[in-house]
Amino acid sequence: MPLSENEQRLLDQIERALVEDDPKFASAVRSTNPRTYLLRRVRRSLLLFVAGLVVLLVGVVLNRTPLIVVLGVLGFATMLFAASRGAADLRRISGRGAEAGGRHPSTPHRRTRTSFTERIEQRWRRRWDDH
Repeated sequence: MPLSENEQRLLDQIERALVEDDPKFASAVRSTNPRTYLLRRVRRSLLLFVAGLVVLLVGVVLNRTPLIVVLGVLGFATMLFAASRGAADLRRISGRGAEAGGRHPSTPHRRTRTSFTERIEQRWRRRWDDH
């Protein structure tokens, strides 16, 4: 949805005030690419995943029962966290983030999510109406 003339004018005024007030910050904000930031987060998630795998393997190799459990749980939790964070960042990079409901924001028709029971009820009604 495009901005109205008034909103665009106010946004331009805010931008000019920011540039006049703190030009160094304004140039840093302009030069920052969100995609670069997300790619950096994906790389960090990958490194964290590998670190969790190493912790898990160290726990198995040491062969001490209480230590295996602690390191195993810690390594698995680290790997799970890193994988979920990396997957979320990859979705945001591709434009299919949570704000778009898993679809590209420019998709004209969005289906509303229905619960499992609602879908079953709809199927039942369609079958009943067909007979």
